[in-house]
Amino acid sequence: MAWPNDAGRGLSPGSRLPGMTRKKDVLQPSLWTPRPVEETISVYAAWADTYDAEVQARGYRTPARLAAALADHAPLDAKILDFGCGTGIGGAALRKAGFTQMDGTDVTVEMLEIATKTGLYGKTWHSTPGALSFAKGDYDVIVAVGVISLGAAPPDTLAPLVAKFATGGLLALSYNGPTLEDDSYADALGAEVSTGHVEVIFREHGPHLEDVGMGSDVIILRRR
Repeated sequence: MAWPNDAGRGLSPGSRLPGMTRKKDVLQPSLWTPRPVEETISVYAAWADTYDAEVQARGYRTPARLAAALADHAPLDAKILDFGCGTGIGGAALRKAGFTQMDGTDVTVEMLEIATKTGLYGKTWHSTPGALSFAKGDYDVIVAVGVISLGAAPPDTLAPLVAKFATGGLLALSYNGPTLEDDSYADALGAEVSTGHVEVIFREHGPHLEDVGMGSDVIILRRR
């Protein structure tokens, strides 16, 4: 899933900035709170048909920012897994940046069906929450755009993903506003760095949902 569940730094889900359009109303406040994984899947299953149009109308910039950053750190023929690929917005950004080898997986069947039809991916498969059905070293790069974030995948998703890399593998992810403010996600990232599992080779804050001033950090980790 490419979860754009960002309330922005200092912006609560129900608040409104001066001059903010009512486009904010098209995203559900329930996206921004912790919930059982079954509920998350249900939310995105119901949203699949209109997801692309709604988030793109809001100025969803994180996928393009992440793809551009990754292009500076990985060869364009790197074998990439788009983890939580959703409808394929992240895959489209990767392809536009020049990447050529991508597979995709997601926990929501309805979104995955749309991603598969785009033709962006060599293969796609439906994943089971908490299970990573690929082997260590299968991918040079794993991309998780808005996936490990508050209201989506929990912070303990990070360590198992890191463990799937051979030395030198890259994990490109994003932390949106509420995720940046949640200590559990910062702690999960800090633990992987402090134990020496990964090093941060890129981190930059920038626009997430641009038309309402929401931000995200794009982060690239290298496996040690």
